[in-house]
Formats: sequence, structure tokens, C-alpha cells
Amino acid sequence: MKDRHPQTVRNLAVICGLATTVLSGQALAAGFQLIEQSVSGMGTAYAGGSALGEDATTVFFNPAGMTRLKGTQTSAGFHVVMPQAEFDNQGSSTANAGSGSVPLTGNGGDAGETGVVPNLYVSHQYSEELFFGLGVNVPFGLSTHYDNDWAGRYHAIKSEVETVNINPSFAYKVNDWLSLGAGVNAQYVDAKLTNAMDFGLIAEDEGLGFLGFSPTSADGRSKVQGDDWAYGYNLGLLLNLGEQTRLGAHYRSKLDYTVKGEVTFNNVPDDPFGALKAKFKDGNARSSVDLPWTLSVSLVHEFTPKWAVMADFSRTGWNDLDELRFEFDNGLPDGVTTLNWSNSNRYSVGATYKPTGQWTLRAGVAFDETPIPDKEYRTPRIPGEDRIWGALGVGYRYSDSLSFDFGYAHLWVDDPKIDKTTGSSPADEDYYRGNLKGEYDASVDIVSAQVNWIF
Repeated sequence: MKDRHPQTVRNLAVICGLATTVLSGQALAAGFQLIEQSVSGMGTAYAGGSALGEDATTVFFNPAGMTRLKGTQTSAGFHVVMPQAEFDNQGSSTANAGSGSVPLTGNGGDAGETGVVPNLYVSHQYSEELFFGLGVNVPFGLSTHYDNDWAGRYHAIKSEVETVNINPSFAYKVNDWLSLGAGVNAQYVDAKLTNAMDFGLIAEDEGLGFLGFSPTSADGRSKVQGDDWAYGYNLGLLLNLGEQTRLGAHYRSKLDYTVKGEVTFNNVPDDPFGALKAKFKDGNARSSVDLPWTLSVSLVHEFTPKWAVMADFSRTGWNDLDELRFEFDNGLPDGVTTLNWSNSNRYSVGATYKPTGQWTLRAGVAFDETPIPDKEYRTPRIPGEDRIWGALGVGYRYSDSLSFDFGYAHLWVDDPKIDKTTGSSPADEDYYRGNLKGEYDASVDIVSAQVNWIF
């Protein structure tokens, strides 16, 4: 196999270049953690993900699965994610300030934004025991966008979080029943968050009510944006429990970010004393954010050469995400959103059927828990709730070296509820954001395609 190594190096260079082209400028789909990293896996709702090892996407789900792949294999795919998140306002209002509370109207339209989640993988067999891989993907992403005048505009208007993860990895086949894998993750994040500001209420609390300022009378806008790199690792093992049964386990470490950027303000109103513009000046901003670890355990059993069933249990460590806090260097107090997220579980089962050597049919279901504890801690930036997946997929092998995968999934989302209540003091985190009360009608559709090439 050594005579193929120079060609393999050239192929890797081309693949990395294509990954950069695909990922640049992409808007990500709604959501935060994106499991949409494989089209072949999506057909079974990602059941058996860390035990399958059927194509190069195993670099993400369990690098130990590369020991099942011969030669050099690549997989490139994309997922078109189409979320729906329509808010029903149920009595939102501003804080009960000196001039009283003011009703906040407007449902905000459909906050979910259609986006594309791309991924690219390569696996190379160096010897009978040693394998190398590379993955470029988007493991976290968020995009929600509301009307500028909706009831929750002081909480959120537009939220975007974009990530790119570069994951070199290797696998070692210890013997016929045990394989081990490991990888390093270099992950980039870029975030932009905007919301309206109730400068009318702020000015009233600053003692400027005699100038005509009152709640909702002088809206402005704020934007916080920043980026950072973080580094982590992933570990996997694959056990052959017999000729027809495999057990896989995979762990991805958490990533610690210190996002640095800036805060900017627009439409800050004038006053005779210049108090508001002196206080709300553009400046630098920073936030420390921990993105979670994940642990997955999967089982695959092949009843016959045509029929196989699989299952997966995954746990995500969201409990480190207690709050979203921005620190500013312009004298403003920290911007805080309390989250109190909990660790969450995901359960999935699926099956594959191969009627011929060319076709593979897939189906799966999953239950995906939300980490959000209750409606008091749900933010309109991420209006998530428990989800049930229903997925279908098909694979077609055109030749010994070329194959295609297609998938579709619908996610039924338990209607998310929000009940944000302001305190009686400007020191309370939601005082200037308002009482946001309502319920979402939410769902997600995903359509995906993938091409696989064996060199």
C-alpha cells in the first residue's frame, strides 16, 4: 500500500481546500448542538452511530470505526435544515416602572431560519493495523431571527452562532475484536447577538421622565459579536462481539472558549445632559463559554446479510452552561442571561435493509431531551424543547468506488413555552427586557445528500 501514499497526500490537500470553500459564508441552521454530521447516519436517526463504521463519517462518530474501511475513503455531504418556530404572544409587557407597565405586542414571525450544515471526511488505511482520518464539520450552530418590533425584542432579535471544527484522528486495530481511536479538535466559533433596547424605560429610571421618556417610547439597538478558537479531544473504541454484533463507545471533550469582540449601540436618544450617549458607548466585550462534552454508546446487530438493527444512547454535558455573561470595558454592568441548563440524553433505534448489493434502505426514530429546565429559563434565542425524530434514508452504490446517500427527517418539537418575569429592581437581569410570556409552534424538517468515494 505504500506506493499509494504520495497520491493520498495530494488527495488530502484537495479535500481540505474543498472543505474551506464549502464552509465559508454558510448560514447555520437553527439549533445549538448539531448531530447532523452524516447523511448515511441520519437515515437511521443516528442509531448505532459509534458502532457502524460504514463510511468515512465514522471519523466524527467514532474514529475507531475507520478500522472497518479499506484503502482511502471520503464522504462529503450537506443537510438543509428547515426549522419552524412561530411564537404566540400571551400577555407580554414591560416592567412595572414609574409610569406603569406597557403591553408588548407582536408575535415575531417565524424565528427559524433555513440553513445548510456541510461536512467532509477522509479515512486512510496506512497499514493493516493503523488508520488516519480527517473531519471538517459544523458541530454547533444557531440562527434565529425575529421581527424588529415583536414582543420579545428586548430579549432577542437576531442570534447567530457559527462553528467550524477540524478533527484529525487515528485508529489502531489491536486485534480482531478490539479497535481504538482518538482525535484532536480545533474548533472556531463566531457569534453575533442583537436585541432592541428600551431606552425610554432606561431614561425614565435615570430621572429623565420629565423630558417625555417612558417605556417603549425610544427604542434603540445593541449588538454583541466576537470569536475565538478552542481545542479538545475525542476517544473511541469498537468491540466485535461476534461476526454479527458490534459495540461502540465514543467520547468528545468539552471546549472552553473565551469569546472576545465588541458591543455596539444604535439609535441612542439625545438628552440635554448627554447622559444616555455617555453611558451607552461602543466598547470591547468578552464572554467565557463552555461547550459540552458528549458520550455515546451504540450497538449494531446484523440478523442476516440484508437486515440489521442498531441502537444508540448519547449523553451531553450541558450542566456547565449556567449562564451567558458578557463583560464590557465601557463601564456598563455585565449582561447576564441565566440558563441553568442540565445534562441531556438522546435515545435512538433504527434498521437497515439491503434488497440488493446496490441499494440500502434505512429508517429510525429518536427521542432527544432538551437541556432547558423549564419555561422560566427558556430564552427566545434558543427556544428548544424535547424532540421526537422520524427519519428515512436510502443509499445507492453506483460502482465499487462511488456511492450516494440521501436522507430525510422530521422532528416533532414539544411546544416550547416561555415565562420570563421581570423583577422590581433595575438590577434584575430581565427588568429592561420585559415580561415575555407565550408559546411556540415548533418543528424541523431536514433534507440531506452525501457522496462517498473510495480511492
